Amino acid sequence: MLSRSAPRLCLAAALAVGLAACSGGEPSGDTPVADQAAPPVIKERQDNFEAIGGAFKAMRGELEKDAPDFALIAAKATDINARAGKIANHFPVGTGVDDGYDTEALAAIWQKPEEFKAAAGKLADESAKLASLAGGADKAAVAAQAMAMGGACKGCHDQFRLDDEKK
Repeated sequence: MLSRSAPRLCLAAALAVGLAACSGGEPSGDTPVADQAAPPVIKERQDNFEAIGGAFKAMRGELEKDAPDFALIAAKATDINARAGKIANHFPVGTGVDDGYDTEALAAIWQKPEEFKAAAGKLADESAKLASLAGGADKAAVAAQAMAMGGACKGCHDQFRLDDEKK
């Protein structure tokens, strides 16, 4: 049985290679965006946001402890602050969900650029305050500021990020 299937498999493989060669391999101007590779900036921004989320999760975990590590909280808040400063540059025109890319970036980012920059700036401001407060080792004050920083994240997500449920 195998000997009868082998020639058919070789023929199918040869046809597949031939068809692939005829396609030219280069994307044409009318190739749908979804079929083209995403620009590297999309991965950069997704990695940046994942790191922000990871840092925020680590801080929340510390605040659940009786004796949080305030140095760790300050370091994570400082990291978030640095990453928040990069947000506005991670969204060049044409890199949103409406452009066919696998992203949660809504068109509102480009329709309301000043509001988007302000939202990123609010995250930077709130994270800087958190880093500063962590030095005082006042758990209640740090927890309240962590909530304020989380509110800055949510405020931006509500306006500029595709809801995961709708994706």
